[in-house]
Amino acid sequence: MGIPADDVVLIQQGSSSHDPTIVTVNCPDKSGLGCDLCRIILEFGLHITRADFQTDGKWCYIVLWVVQLQHSNLLRLDWDSLKNRLLRVSPPCLTPLYYDQKLNGSSAAPSVYLLKFCCVDREGLLHHVTEVLTELEFTIQRLKVMTTPDGKVVDLFFITDGRELLHTKKRRDDTCGYLCDVFREYCIGCELQLAGPECDNQRNFSSLPLVVAEELFSCELSEKESCMQAPRAATTSPKKAIVTVDNLLSPAHTLLQIQCVDQKGLFYDILRISKDLNIQVAYGRFSSSIKGYRNMDLFVQQTDGKKILDPKLLDNLCSRLKEEMLHPLRVIITNRGPDTELLVANPVELCGKGRPRVFYDVTLALKKLGICIFSAEIGRHSTEDRQWEVYRFLLVENGEFPLASGQARNQMAAGIRRTLMGW
Repeated sequence: MGIPADDVVLIQQGSSSHDPTIVTVNCPDKSGLGCDLCRIILEFGLHITRADFQTDGKWCYIVLWVVQLQHSNLLRLDWDSLKNRLLRVSPPCLTPLYYDQKLNGSSAAPSVYLLKFCCVDREGLLHHVTEVLTELEFTIQRLKVMTTPDGKVVDLFFITDGRELLHTKKRRDDTCGYLCDVFREYCIGCELQLAGPECDNQRNFSSLPLVVAEELFSCELSEKESCMQAPRAATTSPKKAIVTVDNLLSPAHTLLQIQCVDQKGLFYDILRISKDLNIQVAYGRFSSSIKGYRNMDLFVQQTDGKKILDPKLLDNLCSRLKEEMLHPLRVIITNRGPDTELLVANPVELCGKGRPRVFYDVTLALKKLGICIFSAEIGRHSTEDRQWEVYRFLLVENGEFPLASGQARNQMAAGIRRTLMGW
């Protein structure tokens, strides 16, 4: 029993540029499907303005209203490719209703490829390269960027392909050819090949200074920090994430009522936590933003089909939701010897996937601020309860933002955070 593959994912574009596009997914259910779908939506630079979804544990029906993020509208959005990517993570429909979820989650991790790109340095170069790779639907897994004394930049990008075509010579040749066409006389060389052992060598940092790690990964958010991260538009409502638990309304589900500041990737963050904690969302409604705030109703269960009654599990779930809604990304600026270093961190899913488009957003923010990047790298750092993806940038002094000034650093961090949160 099933439905035609063409009807699994439907995309209905708005009648005007101001109207949202409606994405409908109708397929067998699997654990973490909502998170996987929202991750792809975020990867394509789309913002979910509304959402309705429901499942009986066997079949699910999801409707997402999406708009293109303001700073992403210069990128070409391939709606057919988006549909194919959403189809790829959706369980096949021409199967029995009693679908074995384990089979769908057993696919191997995508192959990692090494892109070596050498170019003449210029302002905003790293973001421009990142913009091209994003448009081509590559995900940057690891990165090493070095500026040479003679004004050249050597970029090592460890990438995976959202289209899963890099094993073909045509896709590799087209990618290098496109980069050379875009950067023209600035391009010195471009090579793309399957990554070898060097990929593992780039996987982790040797260490982060203890003081820096404590500041970056601290989960204790003060009231002042919460207020600082709220957009200016949200001035009348409390600058907090509120999670209310109701175990009386439904005989089979725990109701979570959530109110928080609207921000980019909010729905993805909530479903990511549910996925990592093995909490199943049976029904959910994600309402439109009102004065910069979102309201959500989620009816959830444990994997055994029962409501959540364990006080420790409920407390852990609510704490994680509040923490991620208030502080889904960490941004600090510190000293690294004589240099100034920007660090940005986000939690990694248990399956090993990082948050989409973080590197794109940070390089965009630095470009807007007129701050040049001397070197950059991406790696993983493990704390007691989770793994983090950490982005490190050594910055070049700027007259408008003297990097030694505490006030300038605060302004810079605030600007980067606003871009990351979509404010």
